[in-house]
Amino acid sequence: MLSALLVMAIIAIVLGAVLGYSAIKFRVEGNPLVEKIDAILPQTQCGQCGYPGCRPYAEAIASGEADINLCPPGGEEGIHKLADLLGMEFKTFGGNTVIKPKAVAFIDENICIGCTLCFQACPVDAIAGAAKQMHTIIAYECTGCELCVAPCPVDCISMVPIEEKITTWKRKYPEQTLVLAQ
Repeated sequence: MLSALLVMAIIAIVLGAVLGYSAIKFRVEGNPLVEKIDAILPQTQCGQCGYPGCRPYAEAIASGEADINLCPPGGEEGIHKLADLLGMEFKTFGGNTVIKPKAVAFIDENICIGCTLCFQACPVDAIAGAAKQMHTIIAYECTGCELCVAPCPVDCISMVPIEEKITTWKRKYPEQTLVLAQ
């Protein structure tokens, strides 16, 4: 019995050493350009660019399959950063969707039933609330991706345009400067 355990332990050590060596020897390096592009993208995973998330879009940009101007949440600032990184000229937005005014989600708290479907759909955790409790939007975290609108069973979520002012010209803004257009 003891000899069988000893043999199994030796086999496990040898296989572990072989696998460890193989992992180091045959390691596949990722494309560092994809990592840099992915770091610039807003990580909303909204799919508005036509790709299922920011990482696949970054891979498509790095391979030359996609243009740098397809990300609505990244806006012109993101396009400028990607153009600088890749040594390209700035291109105006040319996505699959029409450019919409910057907006944030708004939950009508009188209608909200607390189903948490919007909470689960939000890629940036801009919704606060709990199950069977009213939810609310953390406006300065909201990127305006609209992923929370479709899953809502009672249609209590709407997109409210942000008034264009010098204090709100970027996607991210301090909480006290957020002014919603009426």
